[in-house]
Amino acid sequence: MVATFGEKIRELRKKAGLTLEQLAEMTGSSKSYVWELENKAPPRPSAEKIDRIAKALGVTSDYLMDAEADLSTAEDEAFFRKYKGLDPDVKEQIRRITETFKK
Repeated sequence: MVATFGEKIRELRKKAGLTLEQLAEMTGSSKSYVWELENKAPPRPSAEKIDRIAKALGVTSDYLMDAEADLSTAEDEAFFRKYKGLDPDVKEQIRRITETFKK
């Protein structure tokens, strides 16, 4: 199934347990603006807004914009982007945790 930009935002927002107002706060938007993105076709958000929404929802901007993009891949890419910016000590802790899953 091909999902639209707005459908993806709504689905990810609900999956995260966020209200329209909460996502709006996280992205520096208004509740009505987020509603419009979810419900109007075609939405016309700026690249900055798309990036903020993607980060808040734990995916990539590319995922939101590509109707056929894979959610799992987008979530992984978003995670690795966050990981790259972490403190080296935190990265080491994560590495040790993941080692326990190899057994």
